[in-house]
Amino acid sequence: MNRKIYTYADYEKLPEGPAYQLIDGDLVMTPAPTPFHQAVLTRLTTLFFQFVEELNLGTVFCSPIDVYFSETETYQPDVVFVSKANAGIIGEKRIDGAPDLVVEILSSGTGYYDLTHKKAVYQALGVKEYWIIDPQERTIEVLENKDGEFCVVGTAGTARENRRVSSKLLNGFFVDVETLFRPIADQPGLRQS
Repeated sequence: MNRKIYTYADYEKLPEGPAYQLIDGDLVMTPAPTPFHQAVLTRLTTLFFQFVEELNLGTVFCSPIDVYFSETETYQPDVVFVSKANAGIIGEKRIDGAPDLVVEILSSGTGYYDLTHKKAVYQALGVKEYWIIDPQERTIEVLENKDGEFCVVGTAGTARENRRVSSKLLNGFFVDVETLFRPIADQPGLRQS
């Protein structure tokens, strides 16, 4: 049985409403993220934005924003950094090609893709640095693209000895896990995942 391969033209025709990503020719619906996911996203985007703006290094975007890689691959990463040198990929409707840095915050709806197919596409098409944030486990992993292969260059977590990660691409930028994963409210029984 042949499966239907969707293209960017199909993706563009989707009505406003639930978020989708075009992954390997499949339209994958992305459920709304949890409040804790969004708190982590807001904190991380703020840290990236302040650092990049202060040093005038380029542009930081947060989801939803389309990043087009091919006719069958268009994603909405949680955070995207495009350097000034690479600014030509920022189009009117989307980012066309590999950003310099991509962050994915894992969720039950898309975590599998973030760790497998999307990671392979990011690697093959030249994303220089890939951050994987796991709010459930309270961990951060930083991967650097060296000669077309992602290599782990930093890990940290609330239950690990290392509590801070740094960017290789953005010299001087770091994230402290205690800041990133602090609770969103002091409410007994509020599950932070």
